[in-house]
Amino acid sequence: MKKFWMLLLTALMVLSLCACQKKAEEPAPETPAPSETAEQSEETGFRTAQVVQTGSGVTVKTAQDWAAEYPEIYASYMANEENTEVHDYTKDYPMIPIIYEGMAFSKFYGSARGHVYTVEDVTSTGRPHALANCFSCKTPDFTAMVNELGDAAYQIPFEDALKEINEPISCYNCHANTGDELVVTHTYLSDAMGADLDKVDARTLSCGQCHVEYYFAPGTKATTLPYQNLDTMTPDAILDYYNRTIVDGQPFADYTNPRTGVRQIKVQHPEFETYMGAGSVHADTFTCADCHMGEATAADGTTYISHTWISPLENDALMENTCAQCHTDLKGQVRAIQEETERRTYAVGYELEALTEKLVDAIESGNYTEEELDAIRAVARDAQFYWDFVFVENSEGAHNSALDKDCLNKAEALANQAMGMFKR
Repeated sequence: MKKFWMLLLTALMVLSLCACQKKAEEPAPETPAPSETAEQSEETGFRTAQVVQTGSGVTVKTAQDWAAEYPEIYASYMANEENTEVHDYTKDYPMIPIIYEGMAFSKFYGSARGHVYTVEDVTSTGRPHALANCFSCKTPDFTAMVNELGDAAYQIPFEDALKEINEPISCYNCHANTGDELVVTHTYLSDAMGADLDKVDARTLSCGQCHVEYYFAPGTKATTLPYQNLDTMTPDAILDYYNRTIVDGQPFADYTNPRTGVRQIKVQHPEFETYMGAGSVHADTFTCADCHMGEATAADGTTYISHTWISPLENDALMENTCAQCHTDLKGQVRAIQEETERRTYAVGYELEALTEKLVDAIESGNYTEEELDAIRAVARDAQFYWDFVFVENSEGAHNSALDKDCLNKAEALANQAMGMFKR
């Protein structure tokens, strides 16, 4: 079972229960002066996002460079090294080798250990990497490279880019080189959000830069988000986007199952889309940082924001002072939601596994025309997408149980529809 206390499995864990992105070729928006951002934050509690200045040729200041100025924050960031355990999802979820057949995740799929291990994990995963785009959410050095070179950076060979990498996810990713301002440095997010960027608090956008569903655009290989604003961030709209994105005469696919011929989409950790989606209880009230980056007190009595990313269930002060205002047993609520989501994830996953094998049998039987098989493939593709949207979202239902339930319902209904298309 996915462990909700692991960093990427908890980086956006129970926000929905704790009450308590213009194209790269367009000019980047001007970065607001820090004083303007701070004033708005003080007056409204809402922090608008700055967007990084591209083409500026910056040199990334490392976390170590900031250690003397922000010692407590640096120490809390380094505390993330304590998260070392890795789970093999191909063993924990036996349907994965069948559902993901045709791509490396069917063979190598280990749980991530969090921000300070991103470079180490991506270079030792067992999955081959051809291009540098695989570094998109792994290191500030590649983020700065993209901001300087544009889409050309995504096509640099992986090993060549690796020579320029100095550290894993760090201060620049969320703050650029400003110190304590929040800056969207991954411009694919501001491209995709358009005018809606200013409708989301910067403290959520910081996490939304990486905890998103994305794909590599076929032509440029650039990391791209499959929507244009908040309204098109829904699973339905994202699936429609992929189905309308035609590549070589076929709807976009991340991979093709070699035995069934189904052109499948591999969803990637859509925490941002899930939390901001319909059914989310607290997206308009709380940010990612509110629950996963609690306030801490230094030895001299001053307070700072902890950069040890944890589940809010592990933050006793947060639980007592905020969550308890509305929840008498938040841990029990989360446990119940996660257990039910996991139960259905397994159940529908096994249904997709059975559908895959049934389709293989149909192909091998010779009793179906290609038109008949393609009709089944199309339904199976959509079913797998909805299931995957829940499976790879790392809260196991806690961020937005209503949306996850809806996705699993659709996945199951589509799987049943496809099963009904086989000849008796």
